[in-house]
Amino acid sequence: MSRDCLATPVPFSAGTAAPHTALPAGACDCHVHVYDQRFPAAPGARLLPPDASAQDYRALQQHIGTTRVVLVTPSTYGHDNRCLLEGLAALAAMGVDARGVAVIDGSESDAELHHLHAAGVRGVRLNLSLGVSGSVDSIVPLAHRIAPWGWHLQLLVPPEQLAEQGVVLGQLPVPLVFDHFGRIAPAQAGRHAAHAVLLGLLQSGRAWVKLSGGYIVSSVHSVEDPLLDALAASYLRCAPGRVVWGSDWPHATASAGVQPLPDDARQVDRLADWTAACGGPALLHQVLVDNPQALYGFGRPL
Repeated sequence: MSRDCLATPVPFSAGTAAPHTALPAGACDCHVHVYDQRFPAAPGARLLPPDASAQDYRALQQHIGTTRVVLVTPSTYGHDNRCLLEGLAALAAMGVDARGVAVIDGSESDAELHHLHAAGVRGVRLNLSLGVSGSVDSIVPLAHRIAPWGWHLQLLVPPEQLAEQGVVLGQLPVPLVFDHFGRIAPAQAGRHAAHAVLLGLLQSGRAWVKLSGGYIVSSVHSVEDPLLDALAASYLRCAPGRVVWGSDWPHATASAGVQPLPDDARQVDRLADWTAACGGPALLHQVLVDNPQALYGFGRPL
């Protein structure tokens, strides 16, 4: 990875300086979206960002030093995974090891799920914070639908619903993945029942959490928020083998005007801050390489 500053920023990422942190070989960015206006937005979609391609993301990989990536179908497209599938194919053509997290409604045939699996999909996302489909009642049916495929259920759930569904979540037949710090605000760490539920699921080995979207859960809308340190540490110390990281590129909430465009090099360095405080370089390697490999099956044939 070049340590030089870029002449211009990578698309949809602020700043031109490379991270101060050199990432380990096989480092994975576990939360990325791609967008293409050739695919229509779902009715009621609230985020309508500009096109952001796999080629655009490849430039970010080369800038920050990741080599693996997980694409996630965004709320913009509802249950339409065509943009995700094109993105996975484009990354494969560039020699990038990629996996996917799709969105389904549970009525899909085995043939459709097989097509997703063959393309690299290893999980299904249910977005109850900013979705245009699905509800809390979808959790159990979706979990049972995807269990035979060995997939996980990725949840973006408001804290109140997470707290209410704790018992149900602990009995599902699939692993759970909570993105964006579990949607828990830094000020809620140690104070909200949802935080305790998530820590319990992590400790029991039933769940994973993504240190992604720190600028979304922060009250100041910045990954520089010092209050994120304690929230990140709560997960890293509770279950270091159950934590992964994601950039959330291309930051659709930024293009929607919710917060400034993040500097992804700084996001990398903030992750390094958190792991250094809780375990050092070995923990950084675990979060970026070992844990994604275990969760998504990197290093194994599709």
